[in-house]
Amino acid sequence: MSGTVDLNADLGEGFGVWRLGDDEALLGVVTSANVACGFHAGDPTTMRRVCAGAARAGVAVGAQVSYRDLAGFGRRFIDVAPAELADDVLYQLAALDGIARAEGTRVRYVKPHGALYNATGTHTEQARAVVDAVVAHDPALPVLGLPGSALLRTAEAAGLRPVAEGFADRGYTPDGGLVRRREPGALVHEPAEVAQRAVRMAVEGTVLAVDGSVVPAAVESICVHGDTPGAVELARAVRTALAGAGVALGPFAG
Repeated sequence: MSGTVDLNADLGEGFGVWRLGDDEALLGVVTSANVACGFHAGDPTTMRRVCAGAARAGVAVGAQVSYRDLAGFGRRFIDVAPAELADDVLYQLAALDGIARAEGTRVRYVKPHGALYNATGTHTEQARAVVDAVVAHDPALPVLGLPGSALLRTAEAAGLRPVAEGFADRGYTPDGGLVRRREPGALVHEPAEVAQRAVRMAVEGTVLAVDGSVVPAAVESICVHGDTPGAVELARAVRTALAGAGVALGPFAG
């Protein structure tokens, strides 16, 4: 495995007066920020605040694109027509990129959120829609997703850079997918266990599934969810553990 790994978190997931997670604290820990673009969470003011903070902290900004689903926080599958989905993704990506540029930075990669992330693991039409939007906006942008997913395969076939991602605070199924959030073992809360899982992914390229089996997880980026309880503590534990294991941290996207 590489001696350098990216640490990312989902940021900007509040809306209006509602705040979710500690964006400011996480920007002092992570190397990449997946910024909500307004469809599952986030609003222009929140997006601008997070982009400004990321620019100050030297953190790479990524567009966290979603289904148009504020009520469901983007965690409900929507059987949207591929052409419409591509337009929705392009809209979100372009909006965040414009705001980021106003704050002296830019969008450097794209990552689907929630149900769209899960769907593009196997749903080839929706994976293609996401990729089509990225190609239309900027074909130099990498795409972040699960190893072996339809999204990463489609991205690579389209000439985009596919970046494999692992989740330190999520449970894995034996086939390498993520345990559904409503099922037992979906979330990992203990900082020491989350940190240990991150080190294993970065050093060995594997992760333990909920049934105890070993799942391949050769990744360039590791995610700690910003809305997980104790997210800042978890992210700090992961960063400390990776450094202790001799793994350097840095954004995968230049």
